[in-house]
Amino acid sequence: MFDGACNFCSFWVKYVVKRDHKDMFRFTSLQSKKGQELLLEFKISSNVDSVVLIEGDKVFIKSTAALRILKTLGGLKSIFYGLIIVPSFIRDFVYEIIAKYRYTWFGKNDCEFVPGLDMKNKFLM
Repeated sequence: MFDGACNFCSFWVKYVVKRDHKDMFRFTSLQSKKGQELLLEFKISSNVDSVVLIEGDKVFIKSTAALRILKTLGGLKSIFYGLIIVPSFIRDFVYEIIAKYRYTWFGKNDCEFVPGLDMKNKFLM
């Protein structure tokens, strides 16, 4: 799940979709009906405003979610997973700084991200 109003988050989703050669990921925005249902189902705070990765019955947020996504994509990107050894409070501090300023630095959509036809099968509705 991702912030559907965030330009950076939408860029991130497009980045992952393009590199998801094993077709492992499905997406929905935090603001969508499906996103809200998943938040309830997995007992995730409705105040969460970060990337959320659900793997089976496990939930990962913030930097841990981002690093696990990069690891799953494989290739050179997976080398960043080595940052998992950095304590999460440090990784998440950096993540939260980027998250705090993401609208200022990258802009915000007035409406929720809508996937193109080439990405429709990657989104949960």
